[in-house]
Amino acid sequence: MNEIDFSGKTVLVIGGSSGIGNGIARQFRDHGAEVYVCGTRASAEDYTAEDVSDLSGLHYFQLDVSHDDNVQAFQPPFDKLDVLVASQGTVMYKQAEFQMPNFRKVLDVNLMSVMNCCMKFHPMLKETKGSVVILGSGASFFAVFGNPAYSASKGALRTLTMTLGEAWARDGIRVNGIAPGLIVTKITKVTWDHPRRYEDSLNEIPLRRWGTPEEMGGIALFLASPLASYMTGQMLLVDGGMGLS
Repeated sequence: MNEIDFSGKTVLVIGGSSGIGNGIARQFRDHGAEVYVCGTRASAEDYTAEDVSDLSGLHYFQLDVSHDDNVQAFQPPFDKLDVLVASQGTVMYKQAEFQMPNFRKVLDVNLMSVMNCCMKFHPMLKETKGSVVILGSGASFFAVFGNPAYSASKGALRTLTMTLGEAWARDGIRVNGIAPGLIVTKITKVTWDHPRRYEDSLNEIPLRRWGTPEEMGGIALFLASPLASYMTGQMLLVDGGMGLS
């Protein structure tokens, strides 16, 4: 029996249109799942290679999860759900998160929408005794200089994962998370596209390289598979060893 075979399973990746979410969606697709992804743009054609996206073989639909009403009014194009991946996220640079409207906006996307989506799909996941994978960050464990909203939201996702894991275990739903380190995505371009910053970052990573969205997808496959059947409420730090020192 191949415990990483998701044939016959339905997976929804919130924020699966680009970056880490897209890498996760493609891994589930390549392991047999019927994968649905959503993003904020009108159609799949609006995403380009610059977005680090590959939407082939994925079912795309538009959904702005930063507004509660959008999520609650959403009618899923599937009748069952085995895995929910909450990978939505945003960040603001140049001290913008110290302004309260921006602080709230980041929390709305990174934290509030994750809880909203989990609650929206809880009944479907209860039916299948499914799994939730929440995307945190290294910031779920450590402070991020200059980004108080991003850091606060990702830290909160760690304890949200623990709390939902405990609360929903009685429903047969496992809730776990991934806390990626430095991953090559559009959102981290400000660092990896800057030679000095990039080289400085490598000096902080024992494995001496950045991770890829596909590697995060491998962790998501494990967490949603029977290989992790006795695991819930955990957020795994996957950062090439950066958090070891």
